[in-house]
This record gives sequence, structure tokens and C-alpha cells, in this order.
Amino acid sequence: MESRARTGWPLRGLGLKVLNLDQEIRYYQRLGLRLLDSGEEHAVLGFTDQPILQLRRLLGGRPRPHRAAGLYHFALLLPDARRLGQFLWRCAELGIPLDGASDHLVSQALYLSDPEGNGIEVYADRPPEQWTWRGDQVAMAVDPLDLEALMEDGPGKLEEFPADSRLGHMHLTVGDLDRSVDFYSELGMDLTAGFGPFKFVSWDRYHHHLGINLLSGPGAERLSEDVAGLEYFQVSRPELEPGSFVDPDGVRLEITGWL
Repeated sequence: MESRARTGWPLRGLGLKVLNLDQEIRYYQRLGLRLLDSGEEHAVLGFTDQPILQLRRLLGGRPRPHRAAGLYHFALLLPDARRLGQFLWRCAELGIPLDGASDHLVSQALYLSDPEGNGIEVYADRPPEQWTWRGDQVAMAVDPLDLEALMEDGPGKLEEFPADSRLGHMHLTVGDLDRSVDFYSELGMDLTAGFGPFKFVSWDRYHHHLGINLLSGPGAERLSEDVAGLEYFQVSRPELEPGSFVDPDGVRLEITGWL
């Protein structure tokens, strides 16, 4: 699966291993993604005709252990706060539960989980000229989000994710923060923020294309092939040769051709 959308954006898509494929398809369609392809063992969903999420049935698989590394959430970036407000209306009207909501200064974010516990963030960035940089570090926070104001800014239900949505960032739970930062720095990413058990890295002074945390504890168990959850995510950068790599916690990166 490779998306043609978001020319110049480094994150192109991801794949999840799932235990109940039909249930997962229904959830993501309800969330607002469009089903683009499906079969007995897989499905592809996306923004209009642009693939972003591949689901693969994991036969004989097991749920992810509590102290294992893997997906914390994947983040779907909407074009603006108006569409984020409309997405919130969609959740309210369809009874889609939220896990939380935060104002991160650089963005406004809603948090959800699919039926198998895979974390999802749906967010909208504030304009980059409103971000506060101190040298190479950007100011971020976890402040309460004004949901009423957000819904007032975006009246009416979002019918589906628009074509100019993006896979905004990935957020992983890892076993060693410094080890992970070192690995992703080799791919050209820079450290942009860090607090508590969290660190954030990105290309081109975006607030973060990747978050990493220690919420499963130091030394979290490496990803296993028979465990449901994140299978891979796709990256495209002009300086990176296409190929497949595995990070120190067993997460597979697919480097695709630059578009």
C-alpha cells in the first residue's frame, strides 16, 4: 500500500495486524475513512481515493501484552480546526467515544481507541507562525481543550476525511528513549521536544513526525510477529533510499520512493 497523496509529506501510511477484521473495518468506516479495497484477509482504507491504513487479519494471533513496545497512537491530521470541529460533531452524532482531548499549543487533538485498543489521534495544527520555538525546541503542552468552542468553529458533521488529510505523525511506546532517538536521528530526524517519559522528533521543523514514550516501562518487550497491533509505517524522504528497516523495538519502517 502506498498513497499518492500529500506530496512532500514524509509519512505515507501504516499497517495494523488485527484479530477481528470485520469489526475493525466497520469501526474505521464509522470514523470517516473510506473503504478502498478488501478481501478475506485484508482491507485498505483511506481519505477519498488515497490509501492510508491497511488492516491484515492475524490468524492465530494474540493481543499485545501490557508491557510490550508498539503503537501508542497514529495521528490523522485534518486540514484545519473547522474540520476538527466537524469531526467532533460526527463522533457526538454517531456515538463514537473519545478517550481524551488536549490543547498542545501547536495543535488541538482528540484521542480515541479502536475496538482492539489501537490508539488514534485526530488533530488539527495551529498555523506554524503561532508555534513558539526556543532554539531547536518547540513549546508543547497537554492543556484542556475547549470542546464547545471547537464545535462552534466547525458546525455540522464531517461526512468523511477530506482528501487533503494526512498521516500527521506516529507515536510509539519503546523500551529505551535514547536508543530510539539515536535510531531515528540516523534517518535525519531532529529532537524537537521532550518532557517526562516523552520525546519528539521530526524533519524540517515540524513539531513532531514521531513521538516516543516509556509508558510500558523501561525495557518494554520487543514487538512479536504473533501479536496484534502495529505492523509497519511508511516514510518517504528524498535523502532516503527505498527499503525496509526494523527499529530497535521491532517496528518495521517501509521507506518508499519520494513523491
